[in-house]
Amino acid sequence: METGARLAAVRRLRLGIDLDGVVADFNAGWMQIHRDEFGSDLDPQMVTTWDGLAELGGFADMAAFWRWAQGTADRPSIFRHLEPYPDALPTLRALRAEGHRLVVITTKPEWAIHDTFRWLADHEFPTGEVHITYDKAAVDCDVYLDDSPTVVPELVRGRPDRLVWRFVRPWNRPVDGAVDVDDWNAFHAAVTQRSRSI
Repeated sequence: METGARLAAVRRLRLGIDLDGVVADFNAGWMQIHRDEFGSDLDPQMVTTWDGLAELGGFADMAAFWRWAQGTADRPSIFRHLEPYPDALPTLRALRAEGHRLVVITTKPEWAIHDTFRWLADHEFPTGEVHITYDKAAVDCDVYLDDSPTVVPELVRGRPDRLVWRFVRPWNRPVDGAVDVDDWNAFHAAVTQRSRSI
């Protein structure tokens, strides 16, 4: 009886999860392709700003970076080649097994949409709900997890009654109203605590 009562007291949450920089290692992915194509010696730890990728990669501007990122007839877009961060998918699968609903909320250029769905399928991402949008706050969730220095404050403003977590990365800074999370184990623990406190 006690176990059943304890389970009944746990609320199942809708978790709005960003992909690039949170689940998928975007910088390691594009840098690997850059090394293969240009012989560069880039390292993901070099990325400390949100829009500094063009300069690191030797592109004229971010528009040129994204044109290269789009791929060619011989290579899919960079979004097809990304590896998950350690612990990301095991943590998400555990949260799904605990009854939480995982909602992918990601921003992608139109040319990357198909590669994004292929990536999700390749990695058996545990979700049945995917939103590719520039307005992440329009997707109703109990909790949001993002790394973008522009999106996190937008979520705080757009969903002031919900919990917004900033996945701490070198390219973002603390945001008033958002809670910092440093790794996937901490996120799992925070979701568990949140589900029991509502």
